[in-house]
Amino acid sequence: MNRTTLSLIGAATALAAISGVAALTGGSSDDAGSAGKAATRLPVQRSTLLCPTPSTSDVSSTTYTAYTPKRDGVDAKDGTAELLPAQNAADDVTDPGGDGKGDKNDKSGKDGGKGGDKPVLPLKEPGKPVTTDVSSADAPALIGTADGRFAPGWTVQQTTTIDAGSGRGILGTACTAPDTDFWFPGVSTDRGRQDFVHLTNPDDAAAEVDLKLYGPSGRLKSATDESITVPPRSTLPVLLSTLTDQRAESASLRVTARSGRIGAEVQAVDQKAGSDWLPPSAVPSSSVAIPGIPKDATSARLVVFAPGSDDADLKVRLAGPNNSITPAGHESLHVKSGMTAAIDLGDVTKGEPGSLLLTPEGGEGPATPVVAALQVTRGKGGDQETAFIPATAAIERSATAADNRTKGSTLSLVAPRAAAKVRITASAGAGGGSPVSKTYEVKGGTTKALEPPRPASGKGPYAVTVERLSGGPVHASRMLELTQDGVPMFTIQSLPDDRGTVVVPEAGQNMSLLNDD
Repeated sequence: MNRTTLSLIGAATALAAISGVAALTGGSSDDAGSAGKAATRLPVQRSTLLCPTPSTSDVSSTTYTAYTPKRDGVDAKDGTAELLPAQNAADDVTDPGGDGKGDKNDKSGKDGGKGGDKPVLPLKEPGKPVTTDVSSADAPALIGTADGRFAPGWTVQQTTTIDAGSGRGILGTACTAPDTDFWFPGVSTDRGRQDFVHLTNPDDAAAEVDLKLYGPSGRLKSATDESITVPPRSTLPVLLSTLTDQRAESASLRVTARSGRIGAEVQAVDQKAGSDWLPPSAVPSSSVAIPGIPKDATSARLVVFAPGSDDADLKVRLAGPNNSITPAGHESLHVKSGMTAAIDLGDVTKGEPGSLLLTPEGGEGPATPVVAALQVTRGKGGDQETAFIPATAAIERSATAADNRTKGSTLSLVAPRAAAKVRITASAGAGGGSPVSKTYEVKGGTTKALEPPRPASGKGPYAVTVERLSGGPVHASRMLELTQDGVPMFTIQSLPDDRGTVVVPEAGQNMSLLNDD
């Protein structure tokens, strides 16, 4: 066994490397959840977020909303938060919401978003969101950084409305932090779908990225070189059906950066059921929560992938408002190693909001980790609209959804095991107002769906922050809906923990990495 002792500086560097956070700044001590009596919880000092190219459709528009919550222990004066355009690395790639002629309206900076580009959504103060509306045909991908008082919990929401065409609907996503490994269960290479994975490189060196697809029988045979180079400070959309000649209604995509780091999101367009962004699943886990199935869902398709060397046997439970039940005919699910499994659950919620819980079925041996996502449809016939809910990590301390409207926002909270208490705070609106907070209890094994509080005398979009106060794990999502011409357009954003703080040792305390020989 080898033992390596790290100083505080080394610990901070290691944390920065794995979380995308560049540095840490001082803050108040918090014993809860700390690594020991001498550990301190500190707010992050720098955050990076990446927003994909919304669409080049001439009948679309995009609203961006940026927000950082107020936090104790953060310097009240220093810091900035802003985004800059990324260069489009493939102007000739057909956009799923566009006219098939490529991104002729690309407005990104030719120097990769540097020098002369006007910053987007600069924040002026924590606790007050900033919003802007743009024509999607003019909107590039964005690369953003926040530091100082704006870094902890910085959130940017991108909401696009496409009024007509095969991409019709609301496409919403929370801009993501860069990383090196992503799983996307629920993608498709079927002829009725057009799925693009958007790869964005925030750094000054090129990133080498591998794309691997897995269908119901295992790895899909590649038709091209799977290694892709994403130039510095650029974005690149890749149509998944061009990676293989095999057609799969439900598949899983793994995105791995061999060098550098990237942001990755999938834009999925269904010719019959509209479009939305498919965010990455939470890291593989033996127990999975998929929060926030709408009460009026007309269909739900569950997609699960087992990335390890062992098969997975899972119990399937639906956590409703009062208890957890087993969906009729879908008590369990067997997922073979390296293969994608999918089941159609129909109108599983039966008029009540719910969340899916997947847990090991039992038996000998360790539980097998999986990744998962749910495709949800509302409406019928030609008036259908679709959205995706990935497996979502629990909120350890807090999580935020920006761009909430006066009407149409629904917050869903699920406590898979023990009951939990949370505080929900509505920020001031982008046009003014005062924050409002309320406390709620979520019973174990149930889903609480509610209309979030609104700011007092607020105007414009506002943010909603969920803080776990006590009790068991809580998983959350936010649905934003807008009915247009009889079509129930909606989008759902999962709310994993914002990682606005980290636990680090006090100066002079050793943090050891233990490696077994």
